[in-house]
Formats: sequence, C-alpha cells, structure tokens
Amino acid sequence: MPLLNKLGTVSADGPQRSPLSRLRTVLTVFFALDGFVFAGWVVRIPAIKEQTGASASTLGLALLGVSAGAVVTMMLTGGLCRRFGSHAVTVACGVLLPLTVALPPLTHSPLALGLVLLAFGAAYGGMNVAMNSAAVDLVAALRRPVMPSFHAAFSLGGMAGSGLGGLVAGDLSPTRHLLAITVIGLVVTAAAAPTLLRQTPPTPPAPPERVQDEDAAPRPVGRRAPHGLVIVFGLIALCTAYGEGALADWSALHLEEDLHAHPGVAAASYSCFAFAMTIGRLSGTALLERLGRTRTMVYGGATGAAGMLLGALAPSVWLTLIGFAVTGLGLANLFPVAIERAGALAGPTGVAAASTLGYGGMLLGPPAIGFMADWLSLPTALTSVALLAAIAATIGFATRNVATP
Repeated sequence: MPLLNKLGTVSADGPQRSPLSRLRTVLTVFFALDGFVFAGWVVRIPAIKEQTGASASTLGLALLGVSAGAVVTMMLTGGLCRRFGSHAVTVACGVLLPLTVALPPLTHSPLALGLVLLAFGAAYGGMNVAMNSAAVDLVAALRRPVMPSFHAAFSLGGMAGSGLGGLVAGDLSPTRHLLAITVIGLVVTAAAAPTLLRQTPPTPPAPPERVQDEDAAPRPVGRRAPHGLVIVFGLIALCTAYGEGALADWSALHLEEDLHAHPGVAAASYSCFAFAMTIGRLSGTALLERLGRTRTMVYGGATGAAGMLLGALAPSVWLTLIGFAVTGLGLANLFPVAIERAGALAGPTGVAAASTLGYGGMLLGPPAIGFMADWLSLPTALTSVALLAAIAATIGFATRNVATP
C-alpha cells in the first residue's frame, strides 16, 4: 500500500507514523483539558448550590442549562466542523470552555446560574463533538481500536480536576478556584493549538470491501446502514453517559448530605470514579482486542450496574467510594465502543448521531437525578444509573450479530 501523503500510515517500506503520533498526542491533550475543566466545575457544585440557595429540584433545573446549551451546540457543531474543520473548532472551544467555567460562582440565584450554564454547556458540547470528530478521522487512519485512549485522557483530566478541587475545597472560594481553572485551560490551549491547527485531518487508507466479523476493521465510511441501528448504538452511549453525568454532578452531594462525609472526601468521590474509568480506558484497546466489542460491552454494563447499586445504597463512605470505582471500571469502554460501532455502520454521520445521543444522556441525567431525589431520595435516584447500565449491556448483547453486517 502506498504511503499516504504526509500523514503516513503503513507503507511497503515500513511504518511512518510521526505526524499521526503528534496529532494523537495533541488531541489527547484536548480530551484531558475537557475533563479537567468539567471536573473543576462539578466538584464545586455543593458550594454553588449553597451560595444560590437552590433546592435539589431547582439545582436540577439550573443544571439543565448545561444540557440545553450543549445539545443545541452539538446539533450545529457538525456543520461548523465541515465548514471550518474539526481542528479549528476544537481550538475555538478550547478557548471558550475555560472562559465560561469561571461564570457559575459569580451567580447568586438558580435562574442566573442556569443562564450562565447555558454558555458553559454550549462550549462543552461543541468541544466534545469537535474532538470526537477529529479523533474518529485519526482512528480510521490508524486502523486500530484506540478510541478508548482518548476517552481515558478525558477521565484522567477529570480525575486531576476533581482531585485538585478536593485539595483546595477548604482553602479557596469557588470563584478563585474556577478562575485558576480558566487560567490553566487558556495556557494549555495556547500551547497545544498551533500543533493542532498545523495538522491536516488524516485520510484513512482504503478499507476492505467487507468486514468479516464484529471485531475486524471499520466498514468503509461511504457505506450506508439502517438509521435505526445507529440510534441503537447511540442509546448505548446515552445509557452509559447518563451514569457518568450523574456521578459527576451528584456523587459529592450524596456523600456530604446522605453519609455526612467531609467536603474534601466528598469531592474525591468523582476522583475515584474518574481514576477507575481512566484505568479501564487505558486498557481498553487491549481489552477490545482480547474480548471483542460485544463481550466488552456486556461485561462492562453488568459490572457498572453492580458497582452503582453498591455506591448508591452502601451505608458507609468507603463502601460507597468502592462502588463508584467499580462503576467507573464497568462503564469505562462502553461509550467509546458504541461510538466506534456507529461509525463502522454509517461513517461520520453515525458517529455524530451517537455522540449527540451519548452526551445528551450525560447532560440530561443530572437534572433527572435532581427531580427523582426530590420525589424519592438521592440514593434511590442514583440506582437509575445501575438500571441504565444493565440496559446498555442487554442492548450490546442483542446487537452482537448486526454490529458490522
């Protein structure tokens, strides 16, 4: 196979992957930045809830601002990526996301909080669609299931952001803490942007005419697939991302209010989840190559469901933290695998649809938890994460024969 122009996949003369490696590194940085900034916000939710005087349900409504801003932007970002390129849109959102994270601690009412979260959600949604679009192009060029490694970087960034939040929760106000996140985010974007903007999106090598089994290379991006199957994989992404969003926004509050944990320990709850998810995703490529996509999803969904039942219903702080960690391990690879399978069926269109559904689940889950917490209790509401993880595993098993027809 001839060497691809300047991007180099594999030629008859051997591997020439340096430009692809640089692109993979810089995209990894942006995934990590996204997780870091988002976690910086979520660990300060208890303090901002108190500052605004919000109840669980009104906080849920305010958090809906993140969902609304993100979903609207996600529907527009695909067009922006086609017009300006996914790399340029990623950089633009890499500027907007750190700027908007400084706004929530400046508010003093649930209404004002919801309005500024619209802007934060818009930047967050655009960042995720643009990054995933760029990553999909790169994964297709590499011809290996490395998508979990990018999502591992997001989880690692989330772990770092929540860990930092736990360290400074007692010493820095939310305003100072999130302003520091803004500065860090802008510096990282300024350092990484030139490399990303100089890189041309890679063109994948010509794929084989037909995929022989579910774990072979992705289908040709020009192939069309039934729209319903793409939506099915989007639902898997939604079910698992729902759990990630719920733990991001409500795990610390559960530990503080239901188990009376110290604020620093409570802030570390999302860090435990993010750390376990990072470990699961760092091993994701090897796991996929060993078990295949179907078993990875079925085992992962079952593990996530069991872990979340423990995390939601355990009577002690440490058992709850263990449950959150097990949940992170179980859910780690379900989202990236669902995105990959949608892309194998319908190319970039499938990826966009599944990503939008998935991140919609992440962002719509927290307000749903808030309403259920007011009607029932927060621990009961969190068991919905286990239910959706089990549904994702069931769908993964049911679609084992239609993933790559």
